[in-house]
Amino acid sequence: MDIVFHRTVPVFRIFDVAKAHEFYLGYLGCTVDWEHRFEPGMPLYTQVSRGDLVLHLSEHHGDATPGSTVCTELSGVHALHAELAGKDYPYLRPGLERDGRGTTLTLTDPFGNRLRLTEPEEAAAGGAAAGERAAG
Repeated sequence: MDIVFHRTVPVFRIFDVAKAHEFYLGYLGCTVDWEHRFEPGMPLYTQVSRGDLVLHLSEHHGDATPGSTVCTELSGVHALHAELAGKDYPYLRPGLERDGRGTTLTLTDPFGNRLRLTEPEEAAAGGAAAGERAAG
């Protein structure tokens, strides 16, 4: 039987649900897929997502290390950058960085966790070429 990995879901440690919702829901545009607490008043474990970006957020001690980084690829990094720049979120004004791999938008949540969102060069070039063909 072949071994096939289907999806990786990183876990980020959070300390304040309201701050996490402000960042992940209000700023990044994710939705809550589900939430779990063993009983009222216990730490939250939840899944948030936006398209194929799926993250688990946990208040549980030991689930993850604050200040972690997740790298993911996307298409439309310039559009996402423009969308985020247009939001009233006073804690973060990220720029775009370009290197030999692509264009990266790095977001840091209120708990020091980082999302490195990179549009690979070939994807950006392919999108531009497709747009040029459609326009021509």
